[in-house]
Amino acid sequence: MSGQYIAFFVLALIALGGGIFMLNLNKVVHMVVALVFTFVSLAGIYVLLSAEFVAAVQVLIYSGAITIIMLFGIMLTRHQDDGQSTGSPLRKALALLGTVAFGAVMYIGIRTLDFGTEAVGLHDKNTEQIGIAMYSKYVIPFELTSVLLLVALVGAVILAKKDDKEAGE
Repeated sequence: MSGQYIAFFVLALIALGGGIFMLNLNKVVHMVVALVFTFVSLAGIYVLLSAEFVAAVQVLIYSGAITIIMLFGIMLTRHQDDGQSTGSPLRKALALLGTVAFGAVMYIGIRTLDFGTEAVGLHDKNTEQIGIAMYSKYVIPFELTSVLLLVALVGAVILAKKDDKEAGE
């Protein structure tokens, strides 16, 4: 039992717990907070994998920007929070059974997977390697993604304004 193994186990439990809480909580803001726990714990797992740049991007983009966009979306839209239950006990039991079965299949699949030899040179200048790959091979998808996010943001603002006009009439 090494410290890295214990840290991975704790971070994995936090990620799973945040995901489970996000699906089972009733208030939307509480769901977003649970999702932040998942994002931050995934960043911790990236640090354990020596992918510090990806961990920093995970914290900045997902834990920061995406969460803020989700909170703005919650504030800009009208939603009814009646606090009703999310499902019957049978549905919850089936969801738990499906989750356990999926986890078992994934565990068996990963346990029997042959990863081959240890990779060489992954830790050398990984931020530089990501930057070169992103801005040479993947510059068009990167820019299209930014345009798509901008269009989605403008569309959300337009829809929110349209709802305000209909409510005022």
